Amino acid sequence: MEKTVFHIPQMDCPSEENLIRLRLDGIAEIKHLAFDIPQRRLTVHHEGRLSEIESSIADLNLGGTRVSTEQSEEVQFEEPAKQRKLLWTVLAINFGFFAIEMATGLISGSMGLVADSLDMLADSFVYGISLFAVGATLARKQRIATLAGYLQIALATIGFVEVIRRFLGVEEMPDFATMIVISILALVANGLCLYLLQKSKSNEAHMQASAIFTSNDVIINLGVIAAGVLVYLFGSNKPDLIVGTIVFMVVLRGALRILRLGKPADG
Repeated sequence: MEKTVFHIPQMDCPSEENLIRLRLDGIAEIKHLAFDIPQRRLTVHHEGRLSEIESSIADLNLGGTRVSTEQSEEVQFEEPAKQRKLLWTVLAINFGFFAIEMATGLISGSMGLVADSLDMLADSFVYGISLFAVGATLARKQRIATLAGYLQIALATIGFVEVIRRFLGVEEMPDFATMIVISILALVANGLCLYLLQKSKSNEAHMQASAIFTSNDVIINLGVIAAGVLVYLFGSNKPDLIVGTIVFMVVLRGALRILRLGKPADG
């Protein structure tokens, strides 16, 4: 058996991890995947087909490059049942906060919260594809990924249209207090998800704080909090609209990655 290590610079949260898992799912020669999100490293235990593994990772456009390949005598790996249970947990957290942020975003008039809710939904899609399609054929998983990707694009497009309408129309002031409070709660939820998933990949109980604060989701939460503060200070909805636009772009990028999962892997 071979052990190949990849450096993946854009793998900064569990969502990217699950995208990679789904992309490599159809390669039977892969025996185990070990993710180290803080170090942006993926270790693949496999029996051949290295070129296909490399091309599948490259196809996700996460900047993945092969660091090393060596022989490995390791044959027993951790049972994935615990990881699946934790995936259900983070799916529930992400989908729950999608509902909370969408509802409060619409009520408070904050496009930043609405956009962040779609980012939470995007993560839920990725976890859901992994869980609901367990035991399904690769073709079925690809169809589910395609549907999820297009739905995400449709929602983000609606968000962009609303942002443009608010930029051009009468200024509608969002509730800055709701923006800040809900985003702080979402920040805690994202940190918890990242902690749980990182802890599940290792026997060590510690979690480096730096890994949490380099997560895109955490940065988005901080951006919405900052937008809420700026709305209060300047009495303008523009900070909220700007942050909402940026987050919708992130959501679209995630949707395009999910759509890549709907394409058959080369080879």
